[in-house]
Amino acid sequence: MSDIIRLTAARLSEKLIAGELSSEQVTSAHLDRIAAVEPDVNAFIHVSADEALATARDVDARRAAGETLHPLAGVPIAVKDIVVTKGMQTTAGSKILEGWVPPYDATLVEKLREAGLPILGKTNLDEFAMGSSTEHSAYGNTRNPWDLDRIPGGSGGGSAAAVAAYEAPLAIGTDTGGSIRQPAAVTGSVGVKPTYGGISRYGLIAMASSLDQAGPVTRSVLDSALLHELIGGHDPRDSTSIPDPVPALVEAARHGDVRGMRLGVVKQLTGEGYQPGVRASFEASLNRLADAGAEVVEVDCPSFDYALSAYYLIMPSEASSNLAKFDGMRFGLRVEPEDGPVTAERVMAATRAAGFGDEVKRRIIIGTYALSAGYYDAYYGSAQKVRTLIQRDFDAAFSKADVLVSPTAPTTAFPIGSKLDDPMAMYLNDVATIPANLAGIPGMSLPSGLSDDGLPVGFQILAPAKADDRLYRVGAVLEGLLEKEWNGPLLDRAPELEGATR
Repeated sequence: MSDIIRLTAARLSEKLIAGELSSEQVTSAHLDRIAAVEPDVNAFIHVSADEALATARDVDARRAAGETLHPLAGVPIAVKDIVVTKGMQTTAGSKILEGWVPPYDATLVEKLREAGLPILGKTNLDEFAMGSSTEHSAYGNTRNPWDLDRIPGGSGGGSAAAVAAYEAPLAIGTDTGGSIRQPAAVTGSVGVKPTYGGISRYGLIAMASSLDQAGPVTRSVLDSALLHELIGGHDPRDSTSIPDPVPALVEAARHGDVRGMRLGVVKQLTGEGYQPGVRASFEASLNRLADAGAEVVEVDCPSFDYALSAYYLIMPSEASSNLAKFDGMRFGLRVEPEDGPVTAERVMAATRAAGFGDEVKRRIIIGTYALSAGYYDAYYGSAQKVRTLIQRDFDAAFSKADVLVSPTAPTTAFPIGSKLDDPMAMYLNDVATIPANLAGIPGMSLPSGLSDDGLPVGFQILAPAKADDRLYRVGAVLEGLLEKEWNGPLLDRAPELEGATR
């Protein structure tokens, strides 16, 4: 089992196609791993063992019959539990949707099923993707495989922890302000937020519709490219879906080259507030890329100083609107008042009070206030103006650089519970990732090494809209340079998880 679960998705694909492994063997090995480490990690809300094995056996039979299948056919995957899955519980990490089984699949899930990827289950997250630590789930904390007393990032800590703990070779995450990239950074995995509209949002339970974007979480840059190409592309059911074809991402990952490329170091994303070990790891990786032929320049994006404030007005405003549908009337939890008349208003109030956690309530209140009469222009309207300024800063920066780079997160994984009582300290974890969401551009986080505390550090790459292939060109080069130094992937250096063998 330990040999199988350590293989990348690309390597598993090669062995499956060559007949050296069966999908049933690969899927069973990962299900065994899940059973062994889940008591410690809690990366999954729901495990779909029977369905995953049925898919695996079907793929094996089709391959044995000579059918030509997708390269990732038979490679198992985990899906963040904010993506709807037909016949499989989808909760968004909330009690208000506990036990809900959707009647349809998200577009990206349809693509996974059509390609023959066994779905291992649904991964844990901060409730409705609102958080940076996966401590706000109604189904318990997820723990970081590097140190079980630390957070795995958020909101998609379950997907990142599942990949980092070798429970799944591939996972789907969503990124509204950094929820793919920040967990990838603190768990030593690779996470990509595609260009907004590059992957269909149909079937994603919306938190902030102008910001949400699904993407891959993996253990290698090539694996992310393979998954990204599979789930990307136009979808007429999503009005924000880009009609352009998916760029040649796998080609870029296989033939990465930074010679002649200009890397823009964002002045506002590298200074005060960044842990010394994080800065040191970032600068060392920057030097490696320069030695490989890249030109390093500094770019100034002054509006980034206001990105966090703008985001925490736009995102809760959209969330308060999107979450209005959870009213105890049509689906999900329904709580009736203990006494007095049973009216729609009183049922809604009782249901939302019981079904939503504190962080969701906090953001709904903020968003409702920002959208209220008399305050709309001062708050939400002003935040949208800042968003425009951030987009202009990116345009100016990309006129000087092919990609922009920064640390993904200002610190390594922090202890569970250490920031729960200080929302502002928690929100600051996304200071480097939020600007990309406000502008709709693609971003990648990949490991750049360990900080002086022995925990992973993430290196962030940002590219212009629809130039996602640049992420993979640069990421593949840095990954290759680092793995030569480390004699293998960074995750091989993670400490042992109790109760299982890596």
